[in-house]
This record gives sequence, C-alpha cells and structure tokens, in this order.
Amino acid sequence: MTDSAEKFTRQTLLDVQPLTPHLFTLRTTRDQGFRFRAGQFARLGVAKADGTTVWRAYSMVSSPFDEFLEFFSIVVPDGEFTSELSRLQPGDELLVDRQAFGYLTLDRFVDGRDLWLLSTGTGVAPFLSILQDFEVWEKFERIILVYSVREAQELAYQKLIQELPQRDYLAEYAHKFRFIATVTREQHPGALSGRITTLIDNGELERTAGVALTPEHSRVMLCGNPQMIDDTRKLLKARGLQLSLTRRPGQVAVENYW
Repeated sequence: MTDSAEKFTRQTLLDVQPLTPHLFTLRTTRDQGFRFRAGQFARLGVAKADGTTVWRAYSMVSSPFDEFLEFFSIVVPDGEFTSELSRLQPGDELLVDRQAFGYLTLDRFVDGRDLWLLSTGTGVAPFLSILQDFEVWEKFERIILVYSVREAQELAYQKLIQELPQRDYLAEYAHKFRFIATVTREQHPGALSGRITTLIDNGELERTAGVALTPEHSRVMLCGNPQMIDDTRKLLKARGLQLSLTRRPGQVAVENYW
C-alpha cells in the first residue's frame, strides 16, 4: 500500500530479533517497486501516538534481490526512534521511504584488485548486503571484511558470514574472501584485539589479511563509528589513499548518515 504523496510505502514488520541488550535485527516486507544498490540505506518511519512520524536511516543488510528488507540496529537509550520501535510487534506497520540513499556502493571505484570493508558495530550492515551481491565477487580478486566490536557477543551475523562463500552462486569465488574480527575490550579466540586504526598503524591487520594496503591495489569502504572513519581516513591518506569523488575517482568510500 502506498501513501497518497508517494514518498513512502507502508510495510509490515515481519520479525525482530534481539542479539544483545543493545543490538537487534528487524525484517520487514518489501514493496515491489523499491529498488536499491547493495550498500545503500533507507529511511524507516514509525508513527507515534500523537500522529507524528519519527524517521531514522538504516543500511539494508538484505540483498537487492531478497523479497524482504532486513536492518541491523543499536538500541539508543531513550532514543526517540528505538523507543517507538520497541513497542512494535510482528504484524505492525512501518513506513519505508520509496527512495534508497547513499553512495557506499561498488560503482564508487573504477578499478582495484583488493576490496577492504572496514566496519564497527552496526556499520557492518551495508557490507553484508554488498557481499550477497554477485557483482563484488566478480570485480575483485580479494575481499577482506573487517568487523570491529567492543565485546565478542556483539559479533552479529556470524552464520551468514561463514555461509556466504558456500552459497551456490559464490562457491567458485570462496578463495577470494577473508573475514577478520577484532574485539577491543576483551580477548576472544580467533579475533584480533584492538581498534581498526591501531591494527592498521602497527601493520597487524595487513599481516593477518596477507594483503598490503596500497593506493595501486586497495579499495577501501568505511562504515561505522564517526571517529573510526575520521581516524582511518587520516591513516589511509598518509599512505596515499584518497576519498573517491565523482570528479576524482579514488581509493576510499565512506558512509556518513550517522
């Protein structure tokens, strides 16, 4: 069902899954006319009791080819949107903007051999969508997903990440993929310890990936904590990796909807 102004569609909440006291996933129906590129985000709206609507932007976790939309959210203490969302149950209504937004998409890069996807917290969401899109596996020789969290329990979507390379349409490309988890506030088996910026600075991230970060071969996407994005951009710039702009293609793409 479409609003008369055609700025948004009315969708049904299908499922809400709490992962930790502070993180949850939600899945909604998808309007047949809603189109997006992997890596983009949508604005979700929840109607308040007073008749107004509160909106918030979320990257799609789901693939552009899924029949549903899935999102990954942090619970903001006393946050207007998540407070309203917490009242909803499967079957309730959510509003979804008719247009997708954002430029954290593969067409930001005109070339490149190695794709680095650097994320903190819920910033992993657009990368999960990108990794479910066949295009990325064809375009790059190596794909390194780096997922940084404070505590190991916050490492969401581990089953999806592990199973991705085994999907029928991706199996022949499985050798291209490397997943690196890093936990900043505790030790966790199989994960690095430290912030992304620290691991770039001391070389541990590249050693673990077995790939060097270079302007010639590396294309880097950043999504997550704004401080991480700013600090990482500075480190990459010092190595000669520049922000990719329409007028000047570069090696780094960033999402800034926080």
